[in-house]
Amino acid sequence: MEVFEFSEKIRSAAEAAMHKCKGQFAELDSLCEYNGQRVLKAFIDNRVSEIHLKGTTGYGYDDEGRDKLDKVFAQVLGAEDALVRHNFVNGTHALTTALFGVLRPKDVLLSVTGMPYDTMQEVILGENCGSLRDFGVNFAMIPLLDDGMPNYAEIARRAPEAKLAYIQRSRGYSLRPSFDISTISKIIQAIRSSNRDCVIMVDNCYGELVEDKEPTAVGADLIVGSLIKNLGGGIAETGGYIAGRADLIEQCSYRLTCPGAGKEVGCSLNQLRGLYMGLFHAPEAVCAALKTSVFAAAFFEQLGFEAFPKYNEKRTDIIAALKLGSPEKLIAFCEGIQSGSPIDSFVSPEPWDMPGYDSKVIMAAGAFTMGASIELSADAPLREPYAVWLQGGLTFPTGKTGIMLAAQRMFEKGLL
Repeated sequence: MEVFEFSEKIRSAAEAAMHKCKGQFAELDSLCEYNGQRVLKAFIDNRVSEIHLKGTTGYGYDDEGRDKLDKVFAQVLGAEDALVRHNFVNGTHALTTALFGVLRPKDVLLSVTGMPYDTMQEVILGENCGSLRDFGVNFAMIPLLDDGMPNYAEIARRAPEAKLAYIQRSRGYSLRPSFDISTISKIIQAIRSSNRDCVIMVDNCYGELVEDKEPTAVGADLIVGSLIKNLGGGIAETGGYIAGRADLIEQCSYRLTCPGAGKEVGCSLNQLRGLYMGLFHAPEAVCAALKTSVFAAAFFEQLGFEAFPKYNEKRTDIIAALKLGSPEKLIAFCEGIQSGSPIDSFVSPEPWDMPGYDSKVIMAAGAFTMGASIELSADAPLREPYAVWLQGGLTFPTGKTGIMLAAQRMFEKGLL
């Protein structure tokens, strides 16, 4: 049965892609079951009750639901403590809070996975905007090797200068591989071989619940992410988290609120139910997003395009990059994704000057939560190599349909 009208070329490519993906889908189903059990156990072990779903107002003193949520997240993420708050406005905000919480003037922030993505560059190097550089924090960066992998020897050589080593797990707007837990473990070993006191922080955005453990399991001191991505499960309306060593979480809490108050203040309003439910649904939502990513790679490979990662390569985040080769194809793809969205399907996305980016960006995101990349969305800077970064898909059937509609739009414009 077919609800949407697709050309024979699109239907045939989709059928071939689905046949290719059977093995990957079976592996993802097993991962989803395991991570679902981990999340459930965290709820049970921490004795979550209905009272914890109710929020507070004002100062937020003795907010049991907020404090319990921190404990549940900490267990799921393998951390000593966590700071989970709806008032983190995005992942960049949570990352910024962590960096400012730990670093002091004259400290060195060492990015060991190349240059961080665009928005973080402003946080670190912006001029006269309250950036880390404005506050006297020094920045150093170790480029990746030509194959996109970390330079372990150089990391070990330069780690002694660093107060904090920064690992970006996901690829940002690049075509390098995202880093799996095994690779992150090797990075951490290289750092620890020459600097045992360095604080190791991982930007964990897009990577939560994609494997059976998190970077904390291999020695990361802090991991940071957004709740309108994986761990929000498509239900959390906003928010972010920082998880890791308890002493570092305390420092970060002083930056989020104020010294002396830290985690003990901050009302949760009416956000707690969505944050708890989002985490509970997160393993299924992440699985659907991963299946959508795998299908998109296989499908567009059938149509003659290059995908990063390929459909049969290991996933360590929910993102797939598709190298489309021209601005016309890129724009048509995003138009098709938008047309298959449950919200604002009638809107046509256009490139615009997005704050924090150095080139025009086009985004397709007809989501229930604005900017939620656990929901099917696509975005790309209009620059070479004209690749689009695709993520999300709350359910696989709708994610698959959205991908096919993107290709159909390209077909109708004579671009396939």
